[in-house]
Amino acid sequence: MRKSKKLIFGTLLATAAVLLAACAPQPGESTPAGSGDAGSGESSGPAEISVGIVTSETGPLAGYGKQYLDGFKAGLDYATDGTGEIDGTKIVVTYKDDAGDPDKAVTAVKELIGSGTTIIAGSASSGVAVAVAEQAAQNKVLFISGPAAADAITGINDYTFRSGRQSAQDVATSGAFLDDLEGKKITVFAQNNAFGQGNVAAVEAILGAKGATVEPVLVAEDVTEFTPFAQQVLQSAPDLVFVAWAGATSGAMWQAMSQQGVLDTIPVATGLGDSATFGAYGEATEKISFLNHYFAGANDYEVNQEMITRVEEAGGTADLFTPDGFNAALMIVEAVKQGKGDVDAMVSALEGYTFEGPKGTTTVRASDHALIQEMYQVKLVAKDGTFVPELIDTADAEAVAPAEK
Repeated sequence: MRKSKKLIFGTLLATAAVLLAACAPQPGESTPAGSGDAGSGESSGPAEISVGIVTSETGPLAGYGKQYLDGFKAGLDYATDGTGEIDGTKIVVTYKDDAGDPDKAVTAVKELIGSGTTIIAGSASSGVAVAVAEQAAQNKVLFISGPAAADAITGINDYTFRSGRQSAQDVATSGAFLDDLEGKKITVFAQNNAFGQGNVAAVEAILGAKGATVEPVLVAEDVTEFTPFAQQVLQSAPDLVFVAWAGATSGAMWQAMSQQGVLDTIPVATGLGDSATFGAYGEATEKISFLNHYFAGANDYEVNQEMITRVEEAGGTADLFTPDGFNAALMIVEAVKQGKGDVDAMVSALEGYTFEGPKGTTTVRASDHALIQEMYQVKLVAKDGTFVPELIDTADAEAVAPAEK
């Protein structure tokens, strides 16, 4: 993989309570998706190409898997004008449930590759994504990871791409919630898995570089009682708590943080999860600063509206990781169209690929396959007896881009 110098993140804003200055996405060249490409012209590629979608349909991340699948199906419909084929090549999709288990995912991927599949996509779990990426490199197949956010996935090998954001983009977006970092103490409260460890590394690399001391508090994934850990955070008295959490235990974790007084005494920043978590913060909701990957009202881009419409017509609801599936479909269609079944050609086609996605102009960085995209800063507000996200600011894609590997 080509190497390049690390990008320097934009200077963190010197403010404790305001968000990043509003920035619209930078204009640039883009490759349109959909728009009549499907089934046009004579094909010099194969009659069909096999795609394997391996993600969580059951297990602790099943909700994320569903959002991804809803987005993928909507994206494939959009990018192929409802035909399921591009330039005469039919895209045959097989779905496999990994249940969030890397071993199950590897077994499923090996079976798919053994039957002739050359494109794999999915992975809600970072642990799964890392394991599948290894298989992709060993077997020389294209792998497009989904919601899995661990930074280690970016640049892991030549055959692995990602269709969602990564932890470094979350952390860079959170910079607006911080004052001068020199000498400040930041506690990263996270699960002890690839996702949590990736967030610790990202905070150390990005905020630690600005003079902050970073202290992780990592919790095993099978823990259900969070009071001792909340007390540990409180007793360490940091200047900021950065929370990185995913899955079904989010509600219990936030309850413990609230009951132990963490949210009353220490500024807390975290990523806004999917809609199922909007009511999980209780009375502490307005005390939390949220960075966000996506919510349905985050922007008014045409492709976003197309995605929302298609997902709703199929009986679903656009949510946090719906764009990851939609982007994956756009990337697969582009790879098939340009690569015509040759894996190395498909890899080359995606390197530097710029397209209009649900989050506006989106670029696959050629050097390490990071997905450069805008991010959002939001608050949760009470409405009709529940909480809904409200956009505060949009962070420019380049301003929150991860450092190049």
